[in-house]
Amino acid sequence: MNKADGMNYAPQGKPRPVVKPGEFVFSAVRLDHGHIYGMTNGLLEAGATLKYVYDPDPAKVERFLKTYPQAKPARSEEEALSDPGTHMIAGAAITSERCALGLRAMAAGKDYFTDKAPFTTLEQLASAKAMAAETSRKYMVYYSERLHVESAILAGYMIEAGEIGKVISVTGFGPHRLGAAGRPAWFFKRDQYGGILCDIGSHQIEQYLHFAGEDDATVQLARVANYNNPAYPELEDFGDCALVGKNGTTNYFRVDWFNPDGLRTWGDGRTFILGTEGYIELRKYINVAADTANGDHLFLVNGKGEKYIHAAGVTGFPFFGQLILDCLNRTENAMTQAHAFKAAELCLLAQAQAVKIK
Repeated sequence: MNKADGMNYAPQGKPRPVVKPGEFVFSAVRLDHGHIYGMTNGLLEAGATLKYVYDPDPAKVERFLKTYPQAKPARSEEEALSDPGTHMIAGAAITSERCALGLRAMAAGKDYFTDKAPFTTLEQLASAKAMAAETSRKYMVYYSERLHVESAILAGYMIEAGEIGKVISVTGFGPHRLGAAGRPAWFFKRDQYGGILCDIGSHQIEQYLHFAGEDDATVQLARVANYNNPAYPELEDFGDCALVGKNGTTNYFRVDWFNPDGLRTWGDGRTFILGTEGYIELRKYINVAADTANGDHLFLVNGKGEKYIHAAGVTGFPFFGQLILDCLNRTENAMTQAHAFKAAELCLLAQAQAVKIK
């Protein structure tokens, strides 16, 4: 796992299979973003069987096969999508092309699991909603900064247990390392990556909805800028946003591409969750300038006192097993379809409303 490179950051956990080999089969189609490795790791650890891999670029397929030699290279996308034994298509296409792939997968009778952000336009979202209603197939999203971070999972459990009372506000910070030289050309094209609030802002909005127990919100403030990357005029290297939930909770987040090269990891992601009876701070990937183990630091303060928990190895990553069982049983325990779509919708609305400040 490359902790210095966010694009190829692929968490690994302990195998916790929920099915036997061959009971749930998926194929990886489109490898444009390295998150496909994290998605694949999570599904395999939960017991899924990987069958096909396809990308129009043979070099991407070759690299994927070095990590997952059990996969069979498909001769075409259609071979993977039309396979009668495949339950799910997992994909990390160029952001603007993720919806079209999902529509093809769902029309072929497959559930779809895509990297975030799942859409770049509201029209794409509407088409996915229509296809989900028509086919009853799932359009699930890899919101990895909550689903693949044990401190975030543990925070969710603590909130459910009432450790900090009722959540009233969530604040998030998501700096990322740019590493421009290693990025593909599409990453710098606004119509292809969707904008910073649509892209990495998607993590922040999704976790807010989850932690605050909100099913809708209103965007009150959205700003974007390109402060320091004139060579890439379509890149937004900074964005921030404020939302108010339907139930009156608040959210503020900042995302940017200014993670310093001197930091040991690709981003100093932090989340602050305020409740009526306490608060939680998450230092997801690193505790800066400290000798403590990298990542998954949770700090809890409530009426009982102060507590620090190093959450690595505590919860595992239950989303993937729950998703597999949801696909097999047609349930919604991992994430509801409404939640996945609402997080995406709010990202798109924030991006559309964003004031360009530089």
